[in-house]
Amino acid sequence: MMTRRSITVLGVLACGAVPALRSQAICRQPSAVCADSRRLMADGQRASFQQALVHNGKWFTAASVAALIFFAEREHGRSRREWNALLDICRAAQDACALGSDGRYVRSDAEALYQRSRAFDRRANRWLLGAQAGLLATTALFIIDLHPGQGPENIPFPANRLQVGVRLPF
Repeated sequence: MMTRRSITVLGVLACGAVPALRSQAICRQPSAVCADSRRLMADGQRASFQQALVHNGKWFTAASVAALIFFAEREHGRSRREWNALLDICRAAQDACALGSDGRYVRSDAEALYQRSRAFDRRANRWLLGAQAGLLATTALFIIDLHPGQGPENIPFPANRLQVGVRLPF
């Protein structure tokens, strides 16, 4: 139940993070003012918006990766608690964790603990897969946000002064 709430909260935050553009305003009546607001953005404005989206988006995806890892850790902790409870049952009596012919625990409480532990582990794996996807997106956005051609040149020496050679003694 808590997982659904967390997903809902993250979804609402993600929708609120992207502001509406002025050019996306809906005009109810045709007028000269409305026609002006519908004009296409100039290339410079579009590029500026895309740069801002990429620059801020990389931090949003990085924060989402941290949140997804937090959720995965929480689910893993729940799995560990269920697993430790199962181990306590197994240590209580010699035949407490006997397996049936179908591979399930004979005791229903032991089987229930095992199944809950597996369910929490599967949830943790899904959160971690989401975090990995977010990390890939964050990495891509960081690379896209690099500004090529705006830094120093990559070659520190003039080409006419650099000599490369190999000496082989015989």
